[in-house]
Amino acid sequence: MKKTKLIIAAAATVIALGGGILWASDHADAPNVKGKSTDITDLYVFQAPNTNNLVFVGNVQGLLTPTATQTAAFDENTLIEFKIDNTGDNVEDLVIQCAYKDGKMYIYGPVKPTSTGLSSTVVGTASVVVPVTPYSASTPITATSANGITAFAGPRDDPFFFDLDQFHKITGGTATGFTNPGHDTFAGTNVMSVVVEVPKSLLNSTGKLGVWLQTKQNH
Repeated sequence: MKKTKLIIAAAATVIALGGGILWASDHADAPNVKGKSTDITDLYVFQAPNTNNLVFVGNVQGLLTPTATQTAAFDENTLIEFKIDNTGDNVEDLVIQCAYKDGKMYIYGPVKPTSTGLSSTVVGTASVVVPVTPYSASTPITATSANGITAFAGPRDDPFFFDLDQFHKITGGTATGFTNPGHDTFAGTNVMSVVVEVPKSLLNSTGKLGVWLQTKQNH
């Protein structure tokens, strides 16, 4: 299953294994992917309630209305890939690869990639396979592997808060700062989300991790 052609790298961040939460966001401002399954909105990395684990969240297909969410789906030709640098050289040492097929999300890794950069090949067999939670479900569907990796895939309320209108006023010179409380531009919209909780022991690091998210499609 060869995945080439980089679509977008939305976000990169560094997180200490000891805790904290870091995020990056990029909603629909790349014309080539706007409205497509490859459009990345958010990357989140944070320590799980079980402090031995880290949680990786990759969100795509932002600004979905409730009506659009009812038929929204992951793309079988799109690979969602978390890239993890555990040595500080800004090159991925591990990847977590998420591939959708027949109503299920297949999670591969964390595993050493066969190549780095813009070209990816899905490595090995899936660590965990989780059915995609439908929008109508009252509770999320999760799956856990024998080595403690837990995964979820499906629609979620967009967790990112930003007052875009006030930001435009600030950049336009008609306001000097944000208001409190502000207005959440993304309220009422949804995303398609992949969440992978991973034991820190599988990440081969005792210090900081650099993490970035990419989507890639078949040629």
